[in-house]
Amino acid sequence: MQRSDQTLSQLAREIPGATAIFHRYQLDFCCGGGHSLTKAAQKKGLNAEQILHELDALAERNGDEDNWADAPDNTLIEHILTRYHDVHRQQLPELVRLATRVELVHGGHPQCPAGLAAHLEDMSAELEAHMKKEEQILFPMISRGITGMAVGPIAMMRHEHNDHGEALEKINHLTHNITLPERACNTWQALYLGLKTLQVDLMNHIHLENNILFHRIDGAREVSHG
Repeated sequence: MQRSDQTLSQLAREIPGATAIFHRYQLDFCCGGGHSLTKAAQKKGLNAEQILHELDALAERNGDEDNWADAPDNTLIEHILTRYHDVHRQQLPELVRLATRVELVHGGHPQCPAGLAAHLEDMSAELEAHMKKEEQILFPMISRGITGMAVGPIAMMRHEHNDHGEALEKINHLTHNITLPERACNTWQALYLGLKTLQVDLMNHIHLENNILFHRIDGAREVSHG
């Protein structure tokens, strides 16, 4: 199969560093990873050949980032816990604080992200509940090799990942694609920088789980939508 016909999730799994390219072109490789590169680029009006060229060059260099596709389950789980679960628990409360301040001070500004603080609070609660289910139920199953019983919880986690993806889309809607107004204050700048970081981190987090860790167990095949 040619790379252009592979799904985004396959490419993200097989080419270390591909996720950075997808982030740059705003291609959803985690929740929307079932689309082929050609179709995904077409939907966004992007040049698929240019993206493919960058992926080919990256594959030849073998990338600098760790290839988590080859990591043992326990090593990958530990990385997910320390690099993403712990980090999200630090990110979201601070983003709620910043968003609350921006809405309070700049509520009259036409580009003020009204409702963002409340949305981030909801997102934090949902993500915390999700991570606890993984930490207390799913990850211990995988670590102990109880993979047959893990299929059901994995299906639930995949569904919740889709909800997280929709939550990120709502952030984009509330913030005009995280675009700062002219002469934005330092708090507003810090908020939007943090939102961009959260977006990248959460998508990478979901990618490692959906496309690598969970894929090993449920064998979910990405169905290319063209």
